Amino acid sequence: MKQIASFQIDHDVLTPGMYTSRVDGDIVTYDLRFVRPNTPPFLEVAGMHTMEHLFATYVRSSAFEENIVYFGPMGCRTGFYFLTRGMTHAQAITLTKEALGFIAAYEGAVPGATKIECGNYREHDLTKAREYAAALANVLENWTEKDLIYPSK
Repeated sequence: MKQIASFQIDHDVLTPGMYTSRVDGDIVTYDLRFVRPNTPPFLEVAGMHTMEHLFATYVRSSAFEENIVYFGPMGCRTGFYFLTRGMTHAQAITLTKEALGFIAAYEGAVPGATKIECGNYREHDLTKAREYAAALANVLENWTEKDLIYPSK
């Protein structure tokens, strides 16, 4: 089988940040890396789940709602993929920073976290989601388009 693009990234040098993972036509996949790969502790499932709900709700409620394709977790529990269409890199960076700031300060009920709305509604952790968002927001504070390139040795 063909080795997929995300497995060709040198995870030994990858650090937290926002990277352009791939471009497929007009769809851009961003790698939002919250923790360093292969270096515990990894993101906890309940915190990731809450992060997914809050980030997705925020970006799909923004002025770019029509440009959002997907936001979801990586199986390795080190980050998320964020897919957009028809946005500049600068707009995606700004929207990501805004979403992280929103989550870091969020108080209240987690959107979509009831039994009717969610397939695992009992497994949420707002405190962890806020912690994760604040940490990556700090990393991305001065992030620009030139920082979207994966690091190499």
